[in-house]
Amino acid sequence: MKRRTCLLAGAAAMCRPAFATAPREVAVGVLPGPHAEIMAVVRDVAAAQGLALRLVEREGGRAINDDVAAGRLDAACFQDAVAFAAEPRRKPVPLIEVAATVTLPVAIYSRRVPSVRQLPRGASIAIPRERAAASRALVLLHNHGLVELRDGSGLTATPRDVTGNRYGFKLVPLPQDRLADALHRLDAAVIDRPHAVRAQLMPARDSIGLEDARTPWAGVLAVRDGDRGAGWVHTLVASYRSEPVKRFILAQYQDSVRRPW
Repeated sequence: MKRRTCLLAGAAAMCRPAFATAPREVAVGVLPGPHAEIMAVVRDVAAAQGLALRLVEREGGRAINDDVAAGRLDAACFQDAVAFAAEPRRKPVPLIEVAATVTLPVAIYSRRVPSVRQLPRGASIAIPRERAAASRALVLLHNHGLVELRDGSGLTATPRDVTGNRYGFKLVPLPQDRLADALHRLDAAVIDRPHAVRAQLMPARDSIGLEDARTPWAGVLAVRDGDRGAGWVHTLVASYRSEPVKRFILAQYQDSVRRPW
């Protein structure tokens, strides 16, 4: 059994494995953007704890989970928990979630009103046409009291699951890449963070309704099931949740990337 020694890093106590040999390099597959930017800070923290991280950036998260399962990568940090849970379990090497990472929040935007409470009766609200994104948008509208969803619709809600719409809002499904443009002609739109940022909209600054940090769609850090108890996994998670990383997230994104832990 490897001995563990504890260090005090700022206000947070962190434990690190006492490696008998030089620490192995852990390859982490990440999505370009906030996931990669945050993991770069994690890498610096982990290095001080004796863990070497190598970041592998892939657009769209291409094949990251497959490569973790195959042993070509060691960890995945690019996907939200709902998408991760919906994937078929990989055999014979399944992946498991070991920690929440950050939430890239979906938000409600409007160029006509300053708050969701000021949306007029009969307002037109654009939502994503894509099924998974539509479900997330509907849950956000439900959580802000704009519509009511059928009990049991859960995280796979569709427009057919809207059972209450007392203000007569018109939900307008559009492709995600057209939602921001729709703000010029509709009252509001529900847009995910990547598409909002491309339109120079920042969730915390520009939205009228923001997804909670502890949404079911928070990002996850995933590893092979057999590695769940490995010392490097504990060090990686502790590094991710360290004070330097917390400070970076707040300073860099100012709540437009949210921390659910």
